[in-house]
Amino acid sequence: MNIPSNLKYTKSDEWLDPATGKMGLTDYAQDQLSDIVFVEALVDADDEIAVGDGISEVESVKASAEVYASASGTVTAINEDLEDSPEVINSDPYGAGWLIQVEINEESDELMDTAAYEKYCADRD
Repeated sequence: MNIPSNLKYTKSDEWLDPATGKMGLTDYAQDQLSDIVFVEALVDADDEIAVGDGISEVESVKASAEVYASASGTVTAINEDLEDSPEVINSDPYGAGWLIQVEINEESDELMDTAAYEKYCADRD
């Protein structure tokens, strides 16, 4: 399982890049969901979001899942490429598979670093 050290993680399997404000689904989440076939953004550029707000709906051949904001702030970009190529989340969850980008006002108090998230995932398996 891939868990980059420069990111922060939630217990609901989202990641946040504090340097860029990008958010997405973790490698663990995409693996659990299996083949992702549909992604819909629930926010638009310039929207104000808060920690815990729904930012995206992701559907796979196995299940659907809502993705939640791990930081509050102003949405600066939506990854519109995922509308035509949702499977990119499976192949590159931390790169081309990002969901939204935010100008961060505040991060969630419950974000984990790489070591904590790795342990959290191992405890669930």
